[in-house]
Amino acid sequence: MPQSAAEDLAEAVAALRACDEIAEVIAVKEPLQQTATLRAIAGQVSTPYTLLYIRSVPLQLGAYAIERMLKVIGDTAAGMLYADCHKVRDGVLHAHPLIDYQEGSLRDDFDFGSLLLYRSDAFKVAVAEMDTDYQAAALYDLRLKVSKKAQLFHLQEFLYTELETDRRKSGEKLFDYVDPKNRASQLEMEQACTRHLKDIGAWLKPDFSPVDFSTGIFPVEVSVIIPVRNRERTIEEAVRSVLMQETDFLFNLIVVDNHSTDKTTEILSQIAATDKRLIHIIPERNDLGIGGCWNVAVMRPQCGKFAVQLDSDDLYIDKNVLKIIVNAFYEQNCAMVVGSYKMVNVNLEEIPPGIIDHNEWTPENGRNNALRINGLGAPRAFYTPILREIKLPNTNYGEDYALGLAISRNYQIGRIYTPLYLCRRWDDNSDAALDIHKLNTHNYYKDKIRTIELRARKK
Repeated sequence: MPQSAAEDLAEAVAALRACDEIAEVIAVKEPLQQTATLRAIAGQVSTPYTLLYIRSVPLQLGAYAIERMLKVIGDTAAGMLYADCHKVRDGVLHAHPLIDYQEGSLRDDFDFGSLLLYRSDAFKVAVAEMDTDYQAAALYDLRLKVSKKAQLFHLQEFLYTELETDRRKSGEKLFDYVDPKNRASQLEMEQACTRHLKDIGAWLKPDFSPVDFSTGIFPVEVSVIIPVRNRERTIEEAVRSVLMQETDFLFNLIVVDNHSTDKTTEILSQIAATDKRLIHIIPERNDLGIGGCWNVAVMRPQCGKFAVQLDSDDLYIDKNVLKIIVNAFYEQNCAMVVGSYKMVNVNLEEIPPGIIDHNEWTPENGRNNALRINGLGAPRAFYTPILREIKLPNTNYGEDYALGLAISRNYQIGRIYTPLYLCRRWDDNSDAALDIHKLNTHNYYKDKIRTIELRARKK
């Protein structure tokens, strides 16, 4: 029979007590995510180092694991040390490597594993500085405060094994931070992050540069841009949802066909032959990611005043999307507009969490909170002169996030909180089921983007 949570916790405590390097084990009943719990622990700590085990599942320490962690944290003088681990799923042992912490690792869901070894002096000082009684953000607040004065050191050695309890695929975890049931904890995380940005001199006041929409002459008001490669199942539906738009201005659709090897190219050629609004481009270069394809489209003379995003497997929700987006640019005087969308399956049936509206964004603090979360929402639209100046990184992941952060540094980002398109989740999504190595690569790159932006804002 499955063990109860109490039995799991007792087993984990026993494993820690059996380790010779651990002088005392303090089992707390209240969650470590609460500030009061960390204060209580800090009041009892009398050893040079404090080890937090932040889960209540069975734990197996590797041979001399704590001894090794103590040696390395002493040698490096780090404020906190964390190590790689193994996870057991269905009775099978799987490696679970982690990534290095960097200045821009501000997202609250950064994976440190479950064993966090703190220098007790750094731990106590950070807890003493906590002046907000969090119910969910205390551990997040703790590591932000420690990171201001000391390094969070990643030891790339597999030092313990634990049971895997979150069985969801990577694509199913993507939207936890916008799930309405997590709203209260997200507000606490934002509060802690905002305080941290102010402390390190990277917080931006809600003062924005005005946007002059009279810059340049454009052939059309709007260009919808779709980078695509091998999407024969969905590309025609995506294209049709654009061409059906009803507007009182001219628009076109620029599809950058990144050397598809299925029937995508044939489908696009057939549509372009009957509707001149579709500009079908096969780039000369063969080293382009999604960001590079966007740059190709944006720099074309056919690109309109506003460039609007649509993914090759998604659909605009009705005939009025482009009108709504253009109106938002002029009404909110912004360089970028971000809409909302509805999550659907391959049959266009709504799936959890339903509507993703990113309502955590506020004009007052949205561009600061953007450094904590892992995305800005969609569909995204840009004022082309500013987009041509900044350009997108030539990557297949995070390129839109990097661009959004760079734009928000100076300009207002407009928001539309009604759904504008259907985001189709299916097995062919590029992020549907990433293995741990690919997921780590993505997360490390987004943290790097945040590091770049953080340093720019400090300047």
